[in-house]
Order: sequence, then C-alpha cells, then structure tokens
Amino acid sequence: MYKIRTISFLIIVLILLDSCRSSRPVVNSSSEEPNAAAYIAKYKDLAVSEMKRTGIPASITLAQGMIESDFGRSRLAREANNHFGIKCHDNWTGPTIRHNDDRRNECFRKYSRAQDSFYDHSDFLKSTSRYSFLFDLPSTDYKGWAKGLKKAGYATNPDYADMLIRKIEVNNLYYYDRGFKAPEKPVAETVPPKPGTVRPVPGEPVTPVNINNGTSVVQARVPRIMENNRIQYIIVKEGETIGSIEKDFELLKWELTRYNELDNDFTPVAGQILYLQPKRDKAEPGREVHIVVEGETLYYISQKYGVKLKKLYEYNMIPEGEDPVAGQKIWLRAMKPAN
Repeated sequence: MYKIRTISFLIIVLILLDSCRSSRPVVNSSSEEPNAAAYIAKYKDLAVSEMKRTGIPASITLAQGMIESDFGRSRLAREANNHFGIKCHDNWTGPTIRHNDDRRNECFRKYSRAQDSFYDHSDFLKSTSRYSFLFDLPSTDYKGWAKGLKKAGYATNPDYADMLIRKIEVNNLYYYDRGFKAPEKPVAETVPPKPGTVRPVPGEPVTPVNINNGTSVVQARVPRIMENNRIQYIIVKEGETIGSIEKDFELLKWELTRYNELDNDFTPVAGQILYLQPKRDKAEPGREVHIVVEGETLYYISQKYGVKLKKLYEYNMIPEGEDPVAGQKIWLRAMKPAN
C-alpha cells in the first residue's frame, strides 16, 4: 500500500481545474438511470419513514422495490400497486391479482395505493420469524441485510444479494440509511457532461482549502463532498484523523482503508483525496490513457481517475509493487494493446 504525501496538492489542482470547466451534475450512463432517478425521487421519503418505523434500511427497501417492480413498470406494480411481489399467503383477505411467477397463475396481493405495498412489505419482514435475525443488524449494514435476505430465502435468484448491493451502491442509496440527503441524479440530461470531469455533489457545503499553485498559496472554496468517476470523495482538512472522518461521514471502520487501498494505520494528510465509495474498475469513457509525469506513482494515477489500483496493474501488465516511468502510457479502461 502507498501513502500520499507531497503529491496530494497536485491532485487537488488537477481536480479543481477540471471542475471549473463544467458545472453539470454527474449523470450515470446506464440505460436504467432515468427510471432509477424517478423511482428514488418518488419513494425515498416513504422508505426512510419505514426505516424509522421498523428498522429496515431505506436502501434495502428502495433497492428491493426497484428490482421487484422494474422501477414501478411491472404488471404487478402498474395494475396492483404491488412493488415487492408479495404473494397472497394464507392470511391475506384483501384484493388479489393472478400472475405467472414461479408457477403459472399464482395469487398476489393487490393494493389500492403503492404506499400500502411498502407498509405491507415492512410488516411482512418484521413479522416473519425467518427474517427476525436481520433486525439485530444496524440499519446502516445494507450488505448484511442483502446477504441475510438471500440466506433467509427471500428470493430464489442466487445473485439476489449482489443485485441489491449493486443497486444500492450505484444509486448511493446507503446515504438514506445514515440520515444524509443522497446526491440525487437528474431524470434527464440533454447535453452529456465532459468525461472525467470532477463536480461537486449538489447541496453539499463548500469548504475553504489552501492550494499551492506553484508560486504562492491561495485559498479556494470547494465542496466538502465531490465526485470523480461517479465516486464520492473528500479532500482531507488540516487536523483530521481516520476516526474523525469516519465519525463525520458515518463510515464503518474498514471503509476508508479499503476504498482507498491504504494500510489500516495510515495517517490522513491535509490535501489528500479520500474516496467514500469503492473505486471503479475503469475510468470514465473518454479517459482511455494517461501519460506518466516524473514522480507519479501508479497509486497516484489510481486516485486521480478513481480506478482500482489492482486493475491498473492488470491492464498495464505491471508487476504489483512497481511504478511506471515518466512518459509511459497507462491504460485506464482496458488491457493495453499487445503491440
């Protein structure tokens, strides 16, 4: 693992220069993005309310609803307001709808309002004994909940836990579990943002940061939480520690070190970039290669583009632990060509 020291300020300068070129919000290129954004905007408050009532993470409720109802577009959601595919079972006396699922013409519950489906989903999990162990988990442990639901037999799909986790992390749903306002993505964007551009997260406060521009130290105002490669990060302030950052952003003990590929006992340095989410397997489209400048390490490049260090080693066929040389071309999205 590597520690960032003197090169931290260079990273900030590069990022601030990029952020000045565009103020458009980050848009996920996924084809499901408009549907996800609309679904989250419509049901996030209801999911948070149910979390406060029952203890089920809002992120889990939203992710399950998105998957089970195809963002509210499934037949059960449209015709029966059933967003979670809840079947009739023996104790249901309300309206029903017939639908092909594991078997043909199965009985599913029908609701007069979509919110009734959310209430019933929460009560179903809360009152069913095989899910009782989940309520011993904190509402911030969305991964534990996702894996627990799969273990308890909520769904037959063997990839169900990973599906939930992916939905939560791609859409930043875990912010709702922590009481934060998640950065919302627009439903539509007429002009695509410039690839690789770093932008502030809407609604986040700005913080003065001292920047060394090469000739003098100037003060710039930057948001506390920013985004790079669709990953949220912060710039460490003077006097901050691992503990204070974990407390301020309600992070688990392992998250900072794992997301930033650092030693467990690393010391944050003022000006250092720290990601609050996992880095991605590749850089944004349009950022295919990076030409190494004297003094740059592969870890520096990993942090600059928000790409996992192990993927850069793999793409560029560099032995783990070695660094590139000045002028070398580093591939950021795919294996370098054989020639």
